[in-house]
Amino acid sequence: MEELISYLLQFGQLNQNQIDLVKAKAEEKLLPKGEYFSEAGKIARQIAFVQEGVLMICYYNNKGEEIVHHFVDENHFVVDLESFNNKITSMIYIRAVTDCTLISFSYDGLKELSTTIIDWDKIINKITIKTLLDKVNLVQPKLNTDAKTRYLDFLKNFPKLANRIPLIYIASYLGITATSLSRIRKSISK
Repeated sequence: MEELISYLLQFGQLNQNQIDLVKAKAEEKLLPKGEYFSEAGKIARQIAFVQEGVLMICYYNNKGEEIVHHFVDENHFVVDLESFNNKITSMIYIRAVTDCTLISFSYDGLKELSTTIIDWDKIINKITIKTLLDKVNLVQPKLNTDAKTRYLDFLKNFPKLANRIPLIYIASYLGITATSLSRIRKSISK
């Protein structure tokens, strides 16, 4: 729980009573590897802070192939924000790639924090903007680069993830086949 509080304090001030309220609204959950945090076709009912583990945001294309959009690891929030905020069915899946420990909040719990803590919405907006900018900065370089460069960028941007995520998910994230990724990895290790 302390990781969550430290993270929040990077974006604004909270006094001890406010911190205690945040802790009271939070629920620690274990999400086993392979389990879904959120599923397409359902309304996202929780937002979570990843205390430990890795999740992936994915969807299925018209051929039924799983496409990995991005990964979420420790000290980041995970949610289908549009589904959560607007109470509409989700278009994406959020699944645990490893066993995960999450600190989750319900929609009502977050609303209560919003109405009780004066600067709560400012803190959440700053976190949302940072997350979106981080995502844009990761996706943009992928657009015009070859597969090897995309993989090297992945290693640079996510040095702790490469050995924690199955290659098939990394390949999907990079937009290449697992076979191509294996070749790239062999050429780099020479």
